[in-house]
Amino acid sequence: MPRQPRIDIPGLLQHVMVRGIERSEIFLDDHDRQRFVERFDRLLVKTGTDCYAWALLPNHAHLLLRCDRVELSRFMRSLLTGHAVYFNFRHNRSGHLFQNRYKSIVCEEDSYFQELVRYIHLNPLRAGLVSSFEELARYPWCGHSVMLGNQLMPGQAVDAVLSRFGTQKPRSQYRQFIADGIGMGEQPHRVEIIQKKVNNLYDFENDFKKDSVASDDRILGSSDFIQTLREQEGFKASRHYQKSLQGLQNDIEDFFGFEPRRLSLRGRQNNLSSARALFCFLAVVELRYSGVKAGEILGISGPSVSRAIRRGEQFFRSRKDLQIWWESLMH
Repeated sequence: MPRQPRIDIPGLLQHVMVRGIERSEIFLDDHDRQRFVERFDRLLVKTGTDCYAWALLPNHAHLLLRCDRVELSRFMRSLLTGHAVYFNFRHNRSGHLFQNRYKSIVCEEDSYFQELVRYIHLNPLRAGLVSSFEELARYPWCGHSVMLGNQLMPGQAVDAVLSRFGTQKPRSQYRQFIADGIGMGEQPHRVEIIQKKVNNLYDFENDFKKDSVASDDRILGSSDFIQTLREQEGFKASRHYQKSLQGLQNDIEDFFGFEPRRLSLRGRQNNLSSARALFCFLAVVELRYSGVKAGEILGISGPSVSRAIRRGEQFFRSRKDLQIWWESLMH
């Protein structure tokens, strides 16, 4: 079955899931988890992305996000590539860390926002990582402890969540709402639908059924919500996704830690020449753009692009972390 194109439209509420390859662990100890959370928090603040709920489990993670200033795909690439490179280096391993691409579900906010927060924040309790609701309140690898004020995380949108629980003791009302979900299991209609959507995203037999409006497993919401979403231009464009040269430039600048559009300028900054050569190699050899098009981005001529491609290929083949990064972008 072909892969489902992601729906990456700014401003949408997205339930994002990442899973270790072959269900292997993506966090081996608290140091791994702490580095992931720190990286995640910095990215939230840097990109102005809203996070309403999150939970780390040994072999997967759940995030509830809204991206406005950057695309979700770019945010997740920065997060996951950084963690994969760190994890492989620290644990002396190579190859993929995550199973295929991250998965995301666009969610109808009015109907599912609070239920999604509850579903995600109860994950550690359901998985047996904590033994009680009281222990969950102090568990450092879940946004629930941040919501209760027991942990500080500047990037988490605590006030935005609490505003859904009235003006009288909203934190107490939030806590009670989460507690009420403990005995529900998967019986309530909305919880059952959420769980089914999560399962289907990791079942390739349930890939996108383009002839049925109500069967799109990338969307959690009513038929009217799905239909409205499908009429948006961003949704239509997501069906025909191809990495643009501007997108490639953004990805390389993210990887090297350059400021936006730095790749288009010449200079003596460390790794800049290698990054520009890498851009030419990936643009022409991997993405099949013409040398003229690649040269226009960098402001160089055709012969210079040809020389840069050769340098870029040598650079790419010599760096395992670059190969892992590129594979993660293409999945």
